[in-house]
Order: sequence, then C-alpha cells, then structure tokens
Amino acid sequence: MTATVKIGKVTIGGGHPFCLIAGPCVIESESSVMRTAEALVRMTGRVRRPFIFKASYDKANRSSISSFRGPGLEEGLRLLDRVRRQMDVPILSDVHCVSQVAAAAEVLDVLQIPAFLCRQTDLVVAAASTGKAVNVKKGQFLAPEDVAHIISKIESTGNRSILITERGTTFGYHDLVSDFRSLPILRGLGYPVVYDATHSVQRPGGLGGSSGGDRRFVPFLARAAVAVGCDAVFAEVHEHPDEALSDGPNMLNLAQMESLLEQLCRIEEALAHG
Repeated sequence: MTATVKIGKVTIGGGHPFCLIAGPCVIESESSVMRTAEALVRMTGRVRRPFIFKASYDKANRSSISSFRGPGLEEGLRLLDRVRRQMDVPILSDVHCVSQVAAAAEVLDVLQIPAFLCRQTDLVVAAASTGKAVNVKKGQFLAPEDVAHIISKIESTGNRSILITERGTTFGYHDLVSDFRSLPILRGLGYPVVYDATHSVQRPGGLGGSSGGDRRFVPFLARAAVAVGCDAVFAEVHEHPDEALSDGPNMLNLAQMESLLEQLCRIEEALAHG
C-alpha cells in the first residue's frame, strides 16, 4: 500500500479512488481555462472522483523558439488562482526554474517538475522546500528504479508529499512507449503513482518544429493503467484539440473525457470487487 498524499480536500494513494488530474496543456485565454475547469469539475463531481486542475502558465520546454508558451508567470498564476478560488479545487502547474518556485508556491497546491528537468537537483529541492506537494514527471530517459534518487532529494527537505508520474519512455527518435511494469515498480518506492495518458502518446519533435502525437490511443492507455494500478490519471484536454496552441495532437477532446472517466471508474470498481 502506498502512502497517502493530502492536497486540500483531495487524498491520493493508500487505496483511495483514483484522482483525475486534468486541464489544458497551457493557458490560452481566461475564458477557455474557466470553461474547461468548470466542465471538469462537473464531470468529476458526477462520478464522485477527486479532481486536481492542471494548466501551464509557461511551457518552457518547447521544440521551437516560435512555439506558444502561454501568458507567463504573473498573469498565468492570476488565472490559476481564479480557478482555485471559484471552482474550489487544487491547482497543479509546472515550475521550470528555481526563480519561479516562490511565486508559484503562493498559488499552486502541487508544484510539478517537468520530465526533462526531473534530475535538476536545485529545482527539485527548491520545490520540495516550499512544503507543497511535488509531482515529478519521470524523465523519458529514466528507468523507474532511478526515481528513487529523485525521491531522496525531496525527502532530504522533510517533504513527504510526493507524487510520481509515468509518461512513457523514449523509443527511437520520435516515439514513446508505455511499459506498464513501471507502475508497480514506482508504487514500490512508497508514494502514489500518476499515469499520464496524454503525454504517453506524444511523438516528440514528430512534426519537425513541434511535437506530434496520436490521441486515438489515450483511452486505451488510460484504461490499461487503471487496470494495472495507479493512484491518479493525468490527462490534458482541450475544447478543440486540433486548434490548440500547444500539444494539440496528443490532447483529448474535452467532450470525450466524461465517457472515459466513467469507463475508468467501472474498471477500478470491478477490480475492487474482483
């Protein structure tokens, strides 16, 4: 049994029902982020599942210098704070450098370490030192066992509010593969495990100047992850993914999220009664 991590009213791990962590890849506008948050709150409330809203204020890890990055730290945090207050839900977003951590911790309930930065000791320690929950995206280049070293960095600050996210492993130059053995291995490290169903279908650099992906496979991978065992499912969603300004090819259409969520609940319930 994994440890439990409490984030506001949400409890993740320890045999509790899986939590949905979802939202757009990046904040595109105030109206769109509020609509998406409201829809997700309604969906998760209907199936009585805990929910954490995710959106990035700045996507620093872009393929191209011309790629859309979002509204930036100050404006982005203002919008996320509005979601937090109006929707009464915890908020998760990425931090990309130590200088962002203090301001982000004033608004965010979960500080996320991006996969490419998961071994950056100063960033990991700074995020952990805030006392806020830290979600570490396992790097595409790491074996699951290697995450133990990242956990040790966080624990060195006295912080035990740790989530670990599996988001696929590099397979060739422009593809990722999900090895579901990773989920029980990561769980064995003692903390709740999140499965990122949308970044796992990404094709890094697959469109030349931007990442590609194939969202058709998101439901399959999400269902498999819940069947194998995970404590939360991470999914980026968008009202119109083909028009999204970042990660459109691997984002799930918001309208599809409710039916997928119901399927995931049925799988978890079947396992509990099996």
